[in-house]
Amino acid sequence: MRPIIVTVGPLAAASANNIATSQTPAGAGALTLNSSLVTGGVAILDTPRRILITTSDTTETFTITGTTPTGTLLTESFLVSGGSTYSALDYATVTSITISGAATGAVTVGTNSIASTPWVRLDEWANTQVAIQCNGTGTANYTVQSTMDDPNSAFAPVTPSAVDWVNTNDTNAVNATGVVQTNFLFSPTFARVLLNSGTGTVTTTFAQANVANA
Repeated sequence: MRPIIVTVGPLAAASANNIATSQTPAGAGALTLNSSLVTGGVAILDTPRRILITTSDTTETFTITGTTPTGTLLTESFLVSGGSTYSALDYATVTSITISGAATGAVTVGTNSIASTPWVRLDEWANTQVAIQCNGTGTANYTVQSTMDDPNSAFAPVTPSAVDWVNTNDTNAVNATGVVQTNFLFSPTFARVLLNSGTGTVTTTFAQANVANA
Protein backbone atom coordinates (compact mmCIF):
# COMPACT_ATOMS: atom_id res chain seq x y z
CA MET A 1 0.00 0.00 0.00
CA ARG A 2 1.25 3.44 -0.82
CA PRO A 3 1.35 5.11 2.61
CA ILE A 4 -1.42 7.54 3.49
CA ILE A 5 -0.19 10.65 5.28
CA VAL A 6 -2.51 12.92 7.29
CA THR A 7 -1.83 15.94 9.49
CA VAL A 8 -3.60 17.80 12.28
CA GLY A 9 -2.56 21.19 13.65
CA PRO A 10 -1.28 23.70 14.31
CA LEU A 11 -4.38 25.33 15.78
CA ALA A 12 -4.82 29.04 16.34
CA ALA A 13 -5.43 30.05 19.94
CA ALA A 14 -8.77 28.81 21.26
CA SER A 15 -11.51 31.27 22.15
CA ALA A 16 -14.92 30.52 23.64
CA ASN A 17 -16.61 33.35 21.71
CA ASN A 18 -14.78 33.79 18.39
CA ILE A 19 -17.81 32.53 16.42
CA ALA A 20 -20.76 33.99 18.37
CA THR A 21 -20.59 36.50 21.19
CA SER A 22 -22.88 36.25 24.21
CA GLN A 23 -26.58 36.12 23.35
CA THR A 24 -29.74 34.71 24.95
CA PRO A 25 -32.18 33.51 22.28
CA ALA A 26 -35.82 34.18 23.18
CA GLY A 27 -37.07 31.25 21.12
CA ALA A 28 -36.16 28.61 18.59
CA GLY A 29 -34.06 29.81 15.68
CA ALA A 30 -30.59 30.69 14.51
CA LEU A 31 -27.88 32.18 16.68
CA THR A 32 -26.19 35.30 15.33
CA LEU A 33 -22.72 34.45 14.07
CA ASN A 34 -20.99 37.76 14.73
CA SER A 35 -17.49 37.35 16.12
CA SER A 36 -13.91 37.52 14.86
CA LEU A 37 -13.97 34.38 12.67
CA VAL A 38 -17.15 35.41 10.85
CA THR A 39 -17.22 36.96 7.39
CA GLY A 40 -20.50 37.44 5.53
CA GLY A 41 -22.37 35.37 8.10
CA VAL A 42 -20.02 32.37 7.80
CA ALA A 43 -17.39 31.40 10.37
CA ILE A 44 -14.14 30.39 8.66
CA LEU A 45 -11.87 28.30 10.86
CA ASP A 46 -8.06 28.41 10.66
CA THR A 47 -8.04 24.62 10.17
CA PRO A 48 -10.79 22.01 10.59
CA ARG A 49 -11.46 21.76 14.32
CA ARG A 50 -14.13 21.29 16.99
CA ILE A 51 -16.81 23.86 17.77
CA LEU A 52 -17.42 24.76 21.43
CA ILE A 53 -20.83 25.88 22.73
CA THR A 54 -20.91 27.36 26.22
CA THR A 55 -24.16 27.95 28.13
CA SER A 56 -25.91 27.06 31.37
CA ASP A 57 -28.89 25.83 29.30
CA THR A 58 -29.13 22.02 29.47
CA THR A 59 -32.57 21.48 27.90
CA GLU A 60 -32.43 22.91 24.37
CA THR A 61 -30.81 21.19 21.41
CA PHE A 62 -28.16 23.01 19.36
CA THR A 63 -27.62 22.09 15.71
CA ILE A 64 -24.39 23.03 13.96
CA THR A 65 -24.24 23.13 10.16
CA GLY A 66 -21.04 23.69 8.22
CA THR A 67 -18.61 22.16 5.76
CA THR A 68 -15.37 20.25 5.33
CA PRO A 69 -12.45 21.88 3.46
CA THR A 70 -13.81 20.40 0.20
CA GLY A 71 -17.30 21.78 0.78
CA THR A 72 -19.00 18.58 1.95
CA LEU A 73 -21.94 19.33 4.24
CA LEU A 74 -21.55 18.57 7.96
CA THR A 75 -24.26 18.74 10.59
CA GLU A 76 -24.85 17.49 14.11
CA SER A 77 -27.14 18.17 17.05
CA PHE A 78 -26.50 17.93 20.79
CA LEU A 79 -27.38 19.23 24.25
CA VAL A 80 -24.86 21.18 26.31
CA SER A 81 -23.87 19.76 29.68
CA GLY A 82 -21.43 20.85 32.34
CA GLY A 83 -21.38 24.42 31.08
CA SER A 84 -19.82 23.66 27.68
CA THR A 85 -19.88 20.91 25.05
CA TYR A 86 -17.88 20.62 21.85
CA SER A 87 -18.80 19.08 18.52
CA ALA A 88 -17.94 15.53 17.49
CA LEU A 89 -16.93 16.69 14.01
CA ASP A 90 -14.23 19.03 12.74
CA TYR A 91 -15.53 22.03 10.78
CA ALA A 92 -13.71 24.12 8.19
CA THR A 93 -16.65 26.52 8.10
CA VAL A 94 -19.78 27.02 10.17
CA THR A 95 -22.76 28.36 8.24
CA SER A 96 -25.49 28.05 10.88
CA ILE A 97 -26.08 27.23 14.53
CA THR A 98 -29.68 26.88 15.70
CA ILE A 99 -31.32 26.31 19.07
CA SER A 100 -34.55 24.33 19.53
CA GLY A 101 -36.19 26.79 21.94
CA ALA A 102 -35.71 29.77 24.24
CA ALA A 103 -32.38 29.62 26.09
CA THR A 104 -32.40 29.70 29.88
CA GLY A 105 -28.91 31.21 29.91
CA ALA A 106 -26.57 33.19 27.69
CA VAL A 107 -24.85 31.33 24.84
CA THR A 108 -21.42 31.81 23.29
CA VAL A 109 -19.83 29.79 20.49
CA GLY A 110 -16.15 29.41 19.77
CA THR A 111 -13.30 26.93 19.56
CA ASN A 112 -11.20 24.78 21.86
CA SER A 113 -7.82 23.10 21.39
CA ILE A 114 -9.14 19.81 19.98
CA ALA A 115 -9.11 18.60 16.37
CA SER A 116 -8.47 15.42 14.44
CA THR A 117 -6.87 14.34 11.19
CA PRO A 118 -8.97 13.38 8.19
CA TRP A 119 -10.29 9.84 8.50
CA VAL A 120 -8.14 7.15 6.88
CA ARG A 121 -10.17 4.36 5.22
CA LEU A 122 -8.43 1.00 5.51
CA ASP A 123 -8.99 -2.05 3.30
CA GLU A 124 -10.83 -4.97 4.87
CA TRP A 125 -9.92 -7.18 1.87
CA ALA A 126 -6.16 -6.74 2.29
CA ASN A 127 -3.78 -8.06 4.93
CA THR A 128 -4.84 -6.80 8.32
CA GLN A 129 -1.53 -5.43 9.60
CA VAL A 130 -1.16 -1.64 9.54
CA ALA A 131 2.06 0.19 10.39
CA ILE A 132 1.63 3.66 11.92
CA GLN A 133 4.11 6.41 12.66
CA CYS A 134 3.16 9.71 14.30
CA ASN A 135 5.58 12.65 14.18
CA GLY A 136 4.48 15.21 16.76
CA THR A 137 6.02 18.64 17.05
CA GLY A 138 5.94 21.27 19.77
CA THR A 139 3.73 20.39 22.74
CA ALA A 140 1.08 18.57 20.70
CA ASN A 141 -0.56 15.81 22.75
CA TYR A 142 -2.35 13.21 20.64
CA THR A 143 -4.04 9.80 20.54
CA VAL A 144 -4.35 7.23 17.75
CA GLN A 145 -7.98 6.12 17.37
CA SER A 146 -9.98 3.70 15.23
CA THR A 147 -13.55 2.60 14.58
CA MET A 148 -15.47 -0.21 12.96
CA ASP A 149 -18.46 2.08 12.38
CA ASP A 150 -19.10 3.07 8.78
CA PRO A 151 -21.36 5.93 7.62
CA ASN A 152 -21.32 4.33 4.15
CA SER A 153 -22.38 0.86 5.26
CA ALA A 154 -25.20 -0.69 3.25
CA PHE A 155 -26.33 -2.68 6.29
CA ALA A 156 -25.74 -0.60 9.42
CA PRO A 157 -24.83 2.99 8.52
CA VAL A 158 -23.88 5.36 11.34
CA THR A 159 -24.10 9.14 10.99
CA PRO A 160 -20.62 10.72 11.09
CA SER A 161 -21.28 12.54 14.35
CA ALA A 162 -22.39 9.26 16.02
CA VAL A 163 -19.32 7.22 15.09
CA ASP A 164 -17.72 5.66 18.16
CA TRP A 165 -13.95 6.19 18.15
CA VAL A 166 -11.83 3.87 20.30
CA ASN A 167 -8.36 4.70 21.59
CA THR A 168 -5.64 2.31 20.44
CA ASN A 169 -4.72 -0.42 22.91
CA ASP A 170 -1.08 0.66 22.62
CA THR A 171 -0.76 3.01 25.59
CA ASN A 172 2.35 4.58 24.04
CA ALA A 173 0.06 6.12 21.41
CA VAL A 174 -2.51 7.47 23.89
CA ASN A 175 -1.88 11.01 25.16
CA ALA A 176 1.42 10.80 23.33
CA THR A 177 3.95 13.47 22.40
CA GLY A 178 6.87 13.50 19.98
CA VAL A 179 7.48 10.55 17.68
CA VAL A 180 5.61 7.27 18.19
CA GLN A 181 5.60 4.15 16.02
CA THR A 182 2.80 1.64 16.54
CA ASN A 183 0.54 -0.71 14.57
CA PHE A 184 -2.87 -2.31 14.19
CA LEU A 185 -2.72 -6.12 14.14
CA PHE A 186 -6.24 -6.16 12.73
CA SER A 187 -7.32 -3.32 10.46
CA PRO A 188 -10.32 -1.23 11.53
CA THR A 189 -12.68 0.43 9.08
CA PHE A 190 -11.34 3.93 9.73
CA ALA A 191 -8.43 5.39 11.68
CA ARG A 192 -7.47 8.90 12.71
CA VAL A 193 -5.30 10.84 15.15
CA LEU A 194 -6.94 13.07 17.74
CA LEU A 195 -5.10 16.21 18.83
CA ASN A 196 -5.99 16.45 22.51
CA SER A 197 -4.16 19.64 23.45
CA GLY A 198 -1.01 21.67 23.04
CA THR A 199 0.58 23.60 20.22
CA GLY A 200 2.27 22.05 17.21
CA THR A 201 1.36 19.46 14.60
CA VAL A 202 1.02 15.71 14.31
CA THR A 203 1.83 14.17 10.93
CA THR A 204 0.88 10.50 10.72
CA THR A 205 1.69 7.81 8.16
CA PHE A 206 -0.54 4.73 7.80
CA ALA A 207 0.75 1.81 5.71
CA GLN A 208 -1.36 -1.33 5.34
CA ALA A 209 0.24 -4.56 4.14
CA ASN A 210 -0.55 -6.00 0.70
CA VAL A 211 -2.94 -3.33 -0.58
CA ALA A 212 -2.84 -3.06 -4.36
CA ASN A 213 -2.71 0.56 -5.52
CA ALA A 214 -5.03 1.50 -8.35
